[in-house]
Order: sequence, then structure tokens, then C-alpha cells
Amino acid sequence: MLVLRLLNVVAPAYFLCISLVTFVLQIFVFIPSMFRDPSTTPLFSPALLHGALFLFLSANALGNYVLVIQSSPEDLGKDLNLGKGAEVADWLDGSRSPGSALPSTHFCRLCARVTQKHDHHCFFTGNCIGSRNMRNFIMFCLYTSLACLDSLVAGMAYISATLSMSFADPLAFLTLLPHSISQFFSGALLSSEMFVILMLYLWLGIGLACAGFCCHQMLLILRGQTRYQVRKGMVVRARPWRENLQEVFGKKWLLGLLIPVLNVESNYRRQKEK
Repeated sequence: MLVLRLLNVVAPAYFLCISLVTFVLQIFVFIPSMFRDPSTTPLFSPALLHGALFLFLSANALGNYVLVIQSSPEDLGKDLNLGKGAEVADWLDGSRSPGSALPSTHFCRLCARVTQKHDHHCFFTGNCIGSRNMRNFIMFCLYTSLACLDSLVAGMAYISATLSMSFADPLAFLTLLPHSISQFFSGALLSSEMFVILMLYLWLGIGLACAGFCCHQMLLILRGQTRYQVRKGMVVRARPWRENLQEVFGKKWLLGLLIPVLNVESNYRRQKEK
């Protein structure tokens, strides 16, 4: 438990550091290298368009990241009908089933809260993912993967121009790291260039992980399930996939694709207001 709590603090700091490094490299290294002659640069130059695209992706990724953290799970422990003499602590030792209160509720040891329609605990946000922040979490994964892909392409273009090498051969990227390490220790490669090369593989790994996680999460949403339900073997009521999507993304789903907005209200909140 101590290791998990430590990871819950270190992982968000690690993500923010990677985001800051990516922003600095893009704004102060990659994009300026695209300007050959700033005095003759047209308004819609590739550098300006790339900069606008990167800022759009970064704003959505960080905006949804903040909304995932702010839209923390509701503290349902005081509102749930846990039964006579039952306490939230009963959830912790497993003596009571979450299904006895509300379907798919779960008590998280790290958050110390009971989350409605619990999916999983995300260490990179330090928060549980449930009905309140599921849409923001998916948008965070989507735009993070796109921002990493954008940074990967820009970084490859920068390395290609700096080291006068071509990535036309598919094996060039696979052999880049071992070849660069040997050049770095022999003194033929600068530390700044080696750092950019290491970031290329980091962006590739993070981008693929976020894209895969986003696709897996979307498949679960289409089936009306959560990761917690699948892990516990819970049976969910079969519904049309359109209703499952609307429950997570709401009717104004297009707005959430363009700008970071708060998630739709949970069914529990709507039932509570009625």
C-alpha cells in the first residue's frame, strides 16, 4: 500500500515533467528550426500550422487532465444505503458487496471514497475514474497520444535535418538508438541531440500506450461495461451501443472533442436530484 501511495504522487509529477519538456522542445527547438528565413515566412507556413496544431493538442490534453483531477469521485459513503450499522470501512475488508448499495460502486483504498460506476484508479492523475470523469479521461488519453505523435514526427524531422540522416528506411528508426548511443560515448554526438533521440522513443511509447488504452476503453463503453465490472465478472444489462455512448459522452459530444468541458452528470446525481 505504501508503494501504491508513493506511485500515486510520483506518477502525476512524472507526467507533468514530460509535458513541460515536450512543450519546451516543441516551442523553442523544433518549431524555430522550421523557420529558414523568418522575414519571408508566409502566414500559413508549415511551422506556424504545426505550432497551432501542437498548441491545440496540448491545450486539450492538459485541459482534460485538469478536469479529470477536478471531477473527483463523489463521496457516496454518507449517501449510500449500506445497511443498518454498516460503515464505509466494511467496504474496505470486502465484508459487504458494493452491489448491495448501487451497481458498480467501489471503495478505493487510495482515494478513500466510494466511486459510482468505478472503472479503475489512474496513477497518472492520482484519481479514480468513474461516471463523473470518464469522458474527460478518454479525451485526455486521445489528445495525449496525438500530441506524442505530433512531437515524434517533429522530433524526427529535427534529427533528420541536424544529423543529415533519412528515415525513409523503416529500419532507420529501430537502429537509431543503439547507433546514437555508440556515437554519444565516442563524442560524435552532442548531449542535446542524444536527449532528443531518447525523447523520440519516450513519445512513441507513451503515444502507443495512450492510444491502445483509449481504444480498449471505447470498446468497453460500447458494451456498457467498465474494467472493474469485467475484472469482477459482473453481469451488465444489455443496451444499444448508442445509449452506452450517450451515457458517457452526452448529447453534445462534439463539443467535448474540440474543447475541454466537464463531463455529463452521472445517473446517480440525476436520480438524487429527482
